[in-house]
Amino acid sequence: MTVNIRLLDVIGSPHAVSSADGSSVHDQIAEALRRDEPVDLSFAGIEDITSAFLNAAIGQLYGEFNDEVIRKNVRLIDAEGDQLVLLKRVVDRAKDFFSNPDAYDAALSGAFNE
Repeated sequence: MTVNIRLLDVIGSPHAVSSADGSSVHDQIAEALRRDEPVDLSFAGIEDITSAFLNAAIGQLYGEFNDEVIRKNVRLIDAEGDQLVLLKRVVDRAKDFFSNPDAYDAALSGAFNE
């Protein structure tokens, strides 16, 4: 059975901007994936979206599930051009980070200690 998650319903706003709202979406997606249920994630009605929201909602999944599980089981519905471009950037960054988090931590630490 497919789990339908409509962003507008979860966050109660057409503005998907906060990481807290993204975390709520993440929790619903992760719960479905743990039950081995596919997810249809609807972007219908979303007017604004930020990388902070997408990182919390989608990017963090890559710390728990492998790429194949996510690609196979999470389907994006009604996502538009700019949303997809930003999502791709977030996903690419998440994959890089979770493949070697120590290197990212070291680089970040070095940037702040300069």
